[in-house]
Amino acid sequence: MVLNNIEKLLEKYENGDTSLTEEQALKNYFNSSKVAPHLEIYKPLFNYFSVNHQEQFTKQVPLKRKLAFSYKWVAAAVIAIMLGFYLKTPLATTYKEYAYGTYDNPKEALHEIEKSLAVISSQFNKGVSTINYLEEINKGTATLGYLNEIENSTSIIFKK
Repeated sequence: MVLNNIEKLLEKYENGDTSLTEEQALKNYFNSSKVAPHLEIYKPLFNYFSVNHQEQFTKQVPLKRKLAFSYKWVAAAVIAIMLGFYLKTPLATTYKEYAYGTYDNPKEALHEIEKSLAVISSQFNKGVSTINYLEEINKGTATLGYLNEIENSTSIIFKK
């Protein structure tokens, strides 16, 4: 009767339906010397839980971390920031010297934009023309779909 009870408890344990007292009964049974031969395979599992429960972590965990603060890095960062601010502003130059590609006359600017867009459009059209073969591939895949339908219907007729 006890063996049937242990087998039922094992089944419940494998399904995850046991309570803590039932699990303790299983641990006690498998830690004893009277284990049925066909249940010997469960003995290492429950032995592991008993041994694992007694293990303790004994190493020291460092809670404080030493900060390795280097003033060299701070000085280098400050110098880099100062150089950035210094080199950002132009040295005695005016805006007109840096204003490349600007036009005073709006008609000239419009004409240049139209020329640029025409070049871009021609290059874009060249690229699109090379992709026209994809349309042929789509036609080919459509005919393959028809062949698939024929194969399905023949398999229904001949019942493969």
